[in-house]
Amino acid sequence: MDGRAWMLGWALAVSASASAQETDLSLTAAAADRFAALALKCARQEYPNKLDHVMNGAGEVQSPKVLHPAFYGCFDWHSSVHGHWMLVRLLRTHPDMAKAAEIRAVLDENLAPERIAVEVAYLDQPNRRSFERTYGWAWLLKLAAELKTWDAPEARRWSAALQPLADRIAAAYRDFLPKQTYPIRTGVHPNSAFGLDLALDYAKAAPDPRLEVAILERAQTWFGRDRRGPLAWEPGGEDFLSPCLEEAALMARLLPGNRFGPWLDAFLPGLPGTLVPAVVSDRTDPKIVHLDGLNLSRARALYDLARTFGPRDPRRSALVRAADRHARASLPHLASGSYEGEHWLATFALRMLEARGTGINR
Repeated sequence: MDGRAWMLGWALAVSASASAQETDLSLTAAAADRFAALALKCARQEYPNKLDHVMNGAGEVQSPKVLHPAFYGCFDWHSSVHGHWMLVRLLRTHPDMAKAAEIRAVLDENLAPERIAVEVAYLDQPNRRSFERTYGWAWLLKLAAELKTWDAPEARRWSAALQPLADRIAAAYRDFLPKQTYPIRTGVHPNSAFGLDLALDYAKAAPDPRLEVAILERAQTWFGRDRRGPLAWEPGGEDFLSPCLEEAALMARLLPGNRFGPWLDAFLPGLPGTLVPAVVSDRTDPKIVHLDGLNLSRARALYDLARTFGPRDPRRSALVRAADRHARASLPHLASGSYEGEHWLATFALRMLEARGTGINR
């Protein structure tokens, strides 16, 4: 059986179980291998490719791999970056997984110092200030944080190779945040709350106290006085993030419990209310399939919010039930047979499943 047939068979099998509400919502060894297979399938796949590339001259009409030798696969730069994060995370948590050797080979190849040097040089060229700001920046810092907090010889080697790029992006973030007067409250890539959440992991792991202070200040300035978030307006037709839930999940990390509870009550009264999973009508459409990502990221945020309530608080169980509904709506469709979703959804699924394990067991 070839790889595509195997992945489609898995999708059909999981989909059948989902119809009976039996989808496993834990990160099993088998699930880890399946997630890794999706990332590995595109880690070295150069095309199709959607470049975010401002050309400064005719000499910059180059292929994706020439421009971005570390992160040229998985359709676009940011998806390649978070695919590498997922591979690192899975190797760290499942060191004996079947695909461990293949993962190591990809990481050795793509996180080589000479390839990272080209990525740094790209950012240093004119007209690159907004390249992948802030979604790609945040995922690169998340990858760097994962490597920094993993005490293993191979992780230290990859971390050292990646560090010049992490330094470059952390500096760009520190420079940019004070200038961003208003947050971006969108359900797609530029969402400010989502970017701050990932960047905060790096600021703590590096450590980078100046970045951490900048994140805390912007989050409080942007979101500290928010009231009655328009959750009923969500989702938009191509969202893969919930603006309201991403903001709430970020503030749950930043505010002490005695302040977060009142803030959440004022911002999202009655949560989760009647929140229902998004309907994905066409998984071959690159924008509509975003809604699978929305279901997975909503679930992750809801699990994070559930963790802020005590085990006997009815709001905790209500949030977990809502999150489970969202997870089961899209988890069976990661390997749909369409590259539009296959190149990125597993990363969102992994974060969601890990949040579930933390959110309902503590």
